[in-house]
Amino acid sequence: MTDQPTAAPSIGPEFSRTVLADKVSGDETTQSIKANPQECRRLAARLDLRDLKSLTATVRLKRVGGGQMIRVRGTLEADVVQTCVVTLEPVENHVADEFETMFAPRHLIPEIPMEVEIDPDAEEPPEPLVGNRIDIGELTAQHLSLALDPYPRRPGIAFEDHIEDAPAEGGDEVPAERPNPFLTLAKLKRPH
Repeated sequence: MTDQPTAAPSIGPEFSRTVLADKVSGDETTQSIKANPQECRRLAARLDLRDLKSLTATVRLKRVGGGQMIRVRGTLEADVVQTCVVTLEPVENHVADEFETMFAPRHLIPEIPMEVEIDPDAEEPPEPLVGNRIDIGELTAQHLSLALDPYPRRPGIAFEDHIEDAPAEGGDEVPAERPNPFLTLAKLKRPH
């Protein structure tokens, strides 16, 4: 038997499509991106999916805020196969979502104080530009992860259908007595 070399883990995002921030103007530009089969497999592993059959996005970029920030708006669509949380069978879902994120140079982003009051109406601070680039592929992948059903179930399946019924009052079955772990510990402490 010969040892096969193990593939080195990939470094970087599974679905990367970078845009140079310097190339974004005040006129909105649109880019359509699509994950290839290898990227879909890698993203499926990252997002704990059985399969990611397709992922596409239309992303619009525009310089705003006096030209100092970049607004990224997008729509994504994906066909995913998740695992039913009740039966553990495959569940196919179509995911469609919209997202919007602002990017700015790090020096324009306010410091976040140690104590933060949660204000649901407050605007989120912009994301920092890293290396003068915006990775619209990674941004799409992050928003796909947020749009996934956290508790996928097969159609017509309910949790109640898979919970064992307890015996009715006055029934013949007597619940088994659970062992008391503290009683066992107390016996260990007693001198022999």
